[in-house]
Amino acid sequence: MGTAAERERAPEERSAGGVAHEDVAHEGVRGAASHEGVRGAASHEGVRAGVSPQGVRGGVSAGYGAGLEVGAGSPSPSPLPPAHPPTSTTASASTPASTPASTSDFAHASGSTSGGGSHLAEAGSAPAPSSTPGAGGRAGEAFVPALGADSVTGSAGAADTGVRPSVAVSPDAMLIRRTLDEIEPVADKVTSYFYALLFVHHPGLRALFPAAMDVQRDRLFKALLTSVENVDDTDHLTEYLSHLGRGHRKYGTLPEHYPAVGECLLSALARYASGTWNPETEAAWVRAYTTISQIMIDAAAEDEAVAPAWWQAEVVSHELRTPDIAVVTVRPDQPYPFLAGQYASVETPWWPRIWRHYSFAAAPRSDGLLSFHVKAVPAGWVSNAMVHRARPGDVVRLGPPSGSMTVDHTTDNGLLCLGGGTGIAPIKALVEDVAERGHRRPMEVFYGARSGHDLYDLDTMLRLEQSHPWLSVRPVVATGRPDGPANSLSGQLPDAVRQYGPWREYDAYLSGPPGMIRNGVDALVGVGIPSDRIRHDSVDELVAAGD
Repeated sequence: MGTAAERERAPEERSAGGVAHEDVAHEGVRGAASHEGVRGAASHEGVRAGVSPQGVRGGVSAGYGAGLEVGAGSPSPSPLPPAHPPTSTTASASTPASTPASTSDFAHASGSTSGGGSHLAEAGSAPAPSSTPGAGGRAGEAFVPALGADSVTGSAGAADTGVRPSVAVSPDAMLIRRTLDEIEPVADKVTSYFYALLFVHHPGLRALFPAAMDVQRDRLFKALLTSVENVDDTDHLTEYLSHLGRGHRKYGTLPEHYPAVGECLLSALARYASGTWNPETEAAWVRAYTTISQIMIDAAAEDEAVAPAWWQAEVVSHELRTPDIAVVTVRPDQPYPFLAGQYASVETPWWPRIWRHYSFAAAPRSDGLLSFHVKAVPAGWVSNAMVHRARPGDVVRLGPPSGSMTVDHTTDNGLLCLGGGTGIAPIKALVEDVAERGHRRPMEVFYGARSGHDLYDLDTMLRLEQSHPWLSVRPVVATGRPDGPANSLSGQLPDAVRQYGPWREYDAYLSGPPGMIRNGVDALVGVGIPSDRIRHDSVDELVAAGD
């Protein structure tokens, strides 16, 4: 989970490249609403039958234009539609229901995201401890849709090639985008109003969210909006929401939660998008929310039949490599299937409802143990607990594996891997995966860090290089003179890669801070690697989920 460690950087560090994929926001939002949550909320049919657009509008407030005063005397929200079981077939994201569906389905669009990763950053300030974890202790991730953060491929850790076919814009999508354009300047107010409505009218949902809502709040609402904005991209939306729906199971998200989120979402939009809001626009939003909810519900139901919502994992080893980086090894209480290059969300007993994504630092092992590389960051709730507090015998919770930054074993292409900081963890797992397959393929690894001191896993990588003649490891240090082998380099990872090659016959893998990934992708495309052969943690997810 080296990747996850960097993702745990504080919010203010995200732009600097923090890759820690912490699920604080996703998880917290999840309790309120998220792509995944929406799915579990209610089926299209259930939403439609429960509340019509007019019913939702009339029930939540006397008039959207007038808005709703939160507090004593505020009107009661309209009755929530009944929860419905998953449908046998998932409705097409681009096919609107014949009649508007209930707004409740839009509630759970939160989730982890596409790429995997141990790099998700942690929230900037620590929340007050909670003695009782909500929704099974995973409420922190609960309802917030990880719009964008997880990229469609899946929460932190998934590969994001950034190449998707253009999609025709439907009338509903046009109406939805007009609403988004209008509320963009007042997004903070819309978000605050949405949560005020949600917690006043549905106080029971508050326990699903983390104690501190600053980061969580923005992620949830953004995830919801991102989902509806992509309502016409059926394949992308289905893949993304299905991932979220499966991931939200660990938060204790239930189908009946979605109607509440949908009601409050529409009320907030109606109040702050008065210039574009009308019955036609409302109906478009209801249809979109219904579609999102159904996809998530179906995915969660399918996953429930084959996998637990979460795993209990005992810490069996804790090795402090530097003052702020630890290699943590855990033993799950039951088999945990995953692929090298993927990541998992982690919740500690000290911060219930706060989840962070960490990449697996090794390929699947015969003994079933899992290892993560975690870097403690300022104000990082989970990362500091994992580095400075966790000890053998402690028990943490793991969400399901996510991410598609995995090796394609059907090709003979070489592998070019860039690992920055704790981003070397999933790269190491990829090396082990290739070695176990017994198929020799050239593999070039560039291991970058700020200084030689930060190359905490260099000895391990050099031992792998000595064991496998097809593997080459080049350390790259940003500042100071490089120590170590003769092929050590100074400078930034992308610049180092340009010095070698050619790379046209290679598949590329990047793991590390968002800034490094962005620059790395540009460099790789510049040296001739097609974008569809470049895999990395979703940058949007790393930024959105990292704190």
